[in-house]
Amino acid sequence: MSKISLENMEFHAYHGCLEHEFKLGNTFIVSVTMELDTQLAGETDNLEHTLNYQSVYDVVKQQMEIPSKLIEHVGQRILYNIMLSFPQIEALDIRLSKLNPPLGGKVERVTIELSENR
Repeated sequence: MSKISLENMEFHAYHGCLEHEFKLGNTFIVSVTMELDTQLAGETDNLEHTLNYQSVYDVVKQQMEIPSKLIEHVGQRILYNIMLSFPQIEALDIRLSKLNPPLGGKVERVTIELSENR
């Protein structure tokens, strides 16, 4: 079993409960770590025997483009759609951060982490 990670994908998106968050948006950082068997790919050097990182990025990007009130909702959609799209993934960890959340004080980020195993 191997782990493949796409780390710190950055998106400008429109997630939040406040009206200005839907109008102005914010910066979000997403990282995903996937566990899968990469032995055949290591032997054959063939992309068809592993996970295409571009396809995973495309799923994350698509979900980030759908406005939501809660990052919990966005994270769950990303988790569900990656697991649905890539049956070779045995386990998935997602980390989704909203930078500079409007909390009335200086806060670098708020983060949710989700995990799923088959």
